Amino acid sequence: MVAKTQFGLEEILAKELSDLGATNVETHNRAVSFEGDKALMYKANLYCRTALKILVPIEKFKARNERDLYEEVRRIDWEQYMDVDGTLAVDGILKSEYFNHSQYIGLKTKDAIVDQFRDKYGKRPDVDVVQPSIRLNLHINKDDCTLALDSSNESLHRRGYRGESTIAPLNEVTAAGLVLLSGWDGKGTFMDPMCGSGTILIEAALFAKNIPPNMLRKRFGFESWKNFDAKLWKQIKEEAQANIIESEAIFIGSDSVFKVIEIARENVTRAGLDEDIKLSNKRFEDTKPPEGGGTVIMNPPYGERLQVEELNDFYKMIGDKLKKDFKGFNVWIISSSKEAMKKVGLQASKRMLLFNGALECKYHCFSIYDGTRDPRKM
Repeated sequence: MVAKTQFGLEEILAKELSDLGATNVETHNRAVSFEGDKALMYKANLYCRTALKILVPIEKFKARNERDLYEEVRRIDWEQYMDVDGTLAVDGILKSEYFNHSQYIGLKTKDAIVDQFRDKYGKRPDVDVVQPSIRLNLHINKDDCTLALDSSNESLHRRGYRGESTIAPLNEVTAAGLVLLSGWDGKGTFMDPMCGSGTILIEAALFAKNIPPNMLRKRFGFESWKNFDAKLWKQIKEEAQANIIESEAIFIGSDSVFKVIEIARENVTRAGLDEDIKLSNKRFEDTKPPEGGGTVIMNPPYGERLQVEELNDFYKMIGDKLKKDFKGFNVWIISSSKEAMKKVGLQASKRMLLFNGALECKYHCFSIYDGTRDPRKM
């Protein structure tokens, strides 16, 4: 199988899969390949916090033109995977000089499948891009073609708890990645003082309580497959439910925009975390963290909607506030603005390259020390 992810999260995802019992786990660019049985495939969809898709390759072949592609796809016995009255969808991913349009290769693949059924039964399966019986992923690299069943269907970042979106929401998989990359152990105080729609806090609380990230999902792609094992799937979900724990961690979130906090509250409620996450409407400079230190993860504005000078002043304020009030905390900040990050005025103990959507970002850790040690000289 192949689990798709975002750049920078490959090692974290590999560990998640190994912990679930996957074997022959190998990292690739934005993907992790692994082996396992049907139960593991179900679990990977339910449990993996940093996976976007779980793909099951079914055929590999060479093709340098549309005709070759059509013939190779048509050669496969599609009745193994779907019925004539079923539905299908095809996603194409292309890195090849032989083909120049990902939608067109998807169309040729679909044609080959429906033509096979039409010739045999006089009728053909329909296309359904939302909830098909099977969703296929066709990946072409040069002339190497891999056709895989998409066991997830809709991207796994769509957890089911997020409703109305704020202006620049953080993808749930990215948010989970930030939590796991921080090395936070799920205990003590966890804060996001610029929480937006609450995604980082929700992902942190799900992690701390051992709640699978996709527990709220209505449906996965594999549930429409011909070989779907409903009994096994029920057993896996019941086991997951039984392993949820109470967390003693303290989750504190705030944002300066009232409307945004209202959206965060709705998301927290949908995630079933009302009792765990405390939210308030306040500016970062007015935030007072509890005594005893803890972990802070935040995703401040990058400058898409602020002037450079305003942004630099804002990041300087962040640094001043951290030095003054956040002693004993490990503070993680993700930002795409290199210049603004310099204005924080603290020496990062760690830096990682990540992406937030299409934006290249750096993920910085600042350890704010108590007493006379000046973190700027570390």
